[in-house]
Amino acid sequence: MARIRDLIDKVEQRRNLRRWSEAADSAAAADAETLRGLRSRARALRRQLDRVIHAAEHRLALPVIGPNPIRKPWGTDWAWRPDLWRGPIAVPGLASVPGRTPVTDGVVIYHDCRSSELTFRQIRNARAEDIAPFGFRMDVFRFDGSYLSLAVDLPDEAAQGLRLNHLIRVDVIVEMEKPLEIFARLNVKHGPNVEQMVRELPLGAEEVMAEFDLAYTKIDERRVEKLWLDLIFEGPEMNQVVLRDLTITRRPRAEL
Repeated sequence: MARIRDLIDKVEQRRNLRRWSEAADSAAAADAETLRGLRSRARALRRQLDRVIHAAEHRLALPVIGPNPIRKPWGTDWAWRPDLWRGPIAVPGLASVPGRTPVTDGVVIYHDCRSSELTFRQIRNARAEDIAPFGFRMDVFRFDGSYLSLAVDLPDEAAQGLRLNHLIRVDVIVEMEKPLEIFARLNVKHGPNVEQMVRELPLGAEEVMAEFDLAYTKIDERRVEKLWLDLIFEGPEMNQVVLRDLTITRRPRAEL
């Protein structure tokens, strides 16, 4: 039935196109009354066509929702982009964000403000260079707390086969209204212990990365249970921070 409907639509479209082509060819010799009628109908049709074209060009210019490519260093054996940057979330925005607020599964905002003037919103990326279909924006007004962080739980696959010869890399595309110090802290739970490594994301660039070399840790490879990442924002007052993308990759260090 759908194929028959599509065939009828194509025939009707060809007929309409032929009719308007003939009208355009005859417009130069048409009388004033006929031209006024043609102009009225053409303008009404053009309004609807412009709406279709505008919507199509906007949506087709956006990164596609679904499996999105990840830039991977050579030798990568695991790569991941959190769902917050991959698809729409259930609650796309919130104002006066409380001190411990889940954004979506596995992503939580933490702060200790007495009076929260923090908002967040998931936004649709639309720039030509964007790979992730969604971004994450935080607007911070007055900030009377001592810390603000975004915690991201890594999936179980990140812990499977993790060895001391692994390098874990975090790539972030970030925009901000004014300079802001951002630290990335990788947490690895192994048995009753948690190993923490902190790196400062370099300022002055939109695309930044931090790399964690597990060889300099005391992780017990046999007891690794869970990994999570904290992005820590220092002095965020009166600032807007947009995380256009966040990806995490893992690769074994090259043997010397």
